[in-house]
Amino acid sequence: MRHCLAILPLFFATQAWANAPALLPPSVREMLEAAIANGNETEIATVAKIAKQTNPQSADQIQQMVNSWKERTKATHDTVIREARFTELWTGKLEAGGFRSTGSTSEIGISAAAQVKREGLEWSHKLSATVDYRRANGVTSRERYTASYEPRYQFDPRGFAYGLTQFERDPSIGYDERYTASAGIGYKVIMSKPIDLSLDLGPSVRHAKYVIGPRETKLGARASMDLAWRLAPNVTFKQTAAGYAETDVFSVNSLTQLQTKVSTRLSAGLSYTVQYESETLLSARDFDTLSRLTLSYDF
Repeated sequence: MRHCLAILPLFFATQAWANAPALLPPSVREMLEAAIANGNETEIATVAKIAKQTNPQSADQIQQMVNSWKERTKATHDTVIREARFTELWTGKLEAGGFRSTGSTSEIGISAAAQVKREGLEWSHKLSATVDYRRANGVTSRERYTASYEPRYQFDPRGFAYGLTQFERDPSIGYDERYTASAGIGYKVIMSKPIDLSLDLGPSVRHAKYVIGPRETKLGARASMDLAWRLAPNVTFKQTAAGYAETDVFSVNSLTQLQTKVSTRLSAGLSYTVQYESETLLSARDFDTLSRLTLSYDF
């Protein structure tokens, strides 16, 4: 009996050693620490995957190192945003395209867009502006300008509230000026690495100054969608659309775009814009389309 009692501590110590997680080999740890030091998430994920495959007994330790890095990175990111002034942390994109032809016809076309954004922990802000201009043989066939501001408050990981103020000018459709205000709620339907999709809905009010006729203000409803599909590391398909419904008018703006990264900051894009107005004053055509090949610069 005494002998049995004497070997019990040794037995439990042996069992504890056998159940203890295997130590991560120094070479593997150094490799993973080097990837973490570089801070490239794709590289870290690749190294961690290989390390788990070659050292399955240390998979938990490897994942703990990766999780610890993610927590430190998020904490640093949140601190930077929280302490930044409103004038800081803005990012943006400039986009331009156009053509010029001479000979039997003299024609010029210009297309440009600019967007700046600021992403906060809960609030985000987006300012956008576009210009589309076309003139042939001294006659302006297209003249469309837009400018908008959209704040957004993220009240949970998927739900958000939005606001929108917007200015438009498009004499070819029938208005010199059109002002829009809207507010509502939205939801991120899909949140994943390849695809992001969000929808929003809310009431709207639009005030228009027509080329012909009096000014008028109308209440209605607004809905929009925003889709981004990353087909490859450098190729992204985007689809955005916004629709307005009022008592006797319905309009839709849609932008379909395929973008390819040329360099870190430079991208080439092919886009197709569709604008539908159920009521036009200067033309019987309800649909207005525009195809563009543009270059954009991120800053």
